[in-house]
Amino acid sequence: MKIKFTVILLLSMFFNHLLIANEDNHNIMAYTGTFDVIDKEGDDQTTLFGIEHKNENLFRDTWIGKFSPVTGAFITGKNSVYLYTGIEANYELGPVSISPSFAPGYYEAGDGKDLGDVLEFKSEIRIGIDLFKNANLGYSYSHISNNDWGKVNPGTDNQSITFSKKF
Repeated sequence: MKIKFTVILLLSMFFNHLLIANEDNHNIMAYTGTFDVIDKEGDDQTTLFGIEHKNENLFRDTWIGKFSPVTGAFITGKNSVYLYTGIEANYELGPVSISPSFAPGYYEAGDGKDLGDVLEFKSEIRIGIDLFKNANLGYSYSHISNNDWGKVNPGTDNQSITFSKKF
């Protein structure tokens, strides 16, 4: 119950910040999928639901791609919570976009998989297609682990369907 309250509090603070901002350049992504896709025992696999935010004003075009900060959170069906912030690259090929990202974050196991530490790192690749002017539908695959800094490092691989909209 404490974990759900913490997630609700953080998400409400997150959305409150968006509502009072004077800018109209926000990209919000909602996603759902499977946590721990490659679980050999089958006991930790569960659903996940998440949300992610990008501010278009913070995008930087460089010679190796378009980069932006990314902040998000997800909760699993077993009350595991991951809060993260990091960097994402975006490569557009017509209506198709490819977005690799890296984000360190805070992980709380809840009743789910113990990843070995509260500091975990998420690497992700997302492929999306523009549905219409300001919306994108995609598929993402991510890996979360602690780089052997924790007491154990089982890691987890996740996949999800994403929907993002620019406001």
